[in-house]
Amino acid sequence: MEQWLPKLPIAVWVDDFVNWLTTNLEVGFDGVTIILESVVEGMVAGFGFIPSYVFIILLTLIAWKVSNKGIGLFTLIGLFLVDNLGYWEPMLETLALVLTAVFISILLGIPMGIWASQKQMVKNVVVPVLDFMQTMPAFVYLIPAIFFFNIGVVPGVVASVIFAMPPTIRLTILGIQQVPADIIEATEAFGSTTSQRLLKVQLPLAMPTIMAGINQSIMLALSMVVIASMVGAPGLGADVYRAVTQIQIGKGFEAGLSIVVIAIILDRITQNIGKSKKQGGTV
Repeated sequence: MEQWLPKLPIAVWVDDFVNWLTTNLEVGFDGVTIILESVVEGMVAGFGFIPSYVFIILLTLIAWKVSNKGIGLFTLIGLFLVDNLGYWEPMLETLALVLTAVFISILLGIPMGIWASQKQMVKNVVVPVLDFMQTMPAFVYLIPAIFFFNIGVVPGVVASVIFAMPPTIRLTILGIQQVPADIIEATEAFGSTTSQRLLKVQLPLAMPTIMAGINQSIMLALSMVVIASMVGAPGLGADVYRAVTQIQIGKGFEAGLSIVVIAIILDRITQNIGKSKKQGGTV
């Protein structure tokens, strides 16, 4: 079928743009690679320095304190199961990758959400970008990540950040803009500045919603671990991917079960932190 209009060379434009970035910002990409590799490797080394049984007990106590006895018991049994199956080290690598990606998502996402909540023009630009980021297939993020950062853990972290950051931004905007207008008017009547109003009123009241966004970002980052393994990221995702390519159903189930255990633990802990913030921030 003949085209009645010439094809737009979008692929050529994208390739040219990526080549320009690689040529002109190579030093910057190398610096990011060194930093992220150091952070992830340092985190894995730090986790690995702690004996597994001590790590399990500490995380169980945290889950018990933050959530309830049921989640604490699940954490204890689940982590012992992961250790028993022989996936302790890959679990630590996965945890380091996810925590690094989520930390960067929070570091970039919350300030962006605050800015967009205060400036309608910024929000009008940010929201369509977030829509684009969330509808683009996750595999597509791996292509520029590989091109800029080569194979390894760094492209996995970068792709996870891009995929996981939108909920943090969206729910930061939502949380701040949902603060009741009468509370804002009361702070203005008492002569508070914009920064005082933001730091002492809006952010504390928005914190439960922001925590919900962070919770979603953690889950999205965990959902990326298998995809990230395709570009050389270590961890449980690599074990799942290896099991798929070698048709090892049992091994794949074990590694997948370990991911589920970590996902449930992190999900319940962050959910209950958000609930406690909500109860503490009730006015």
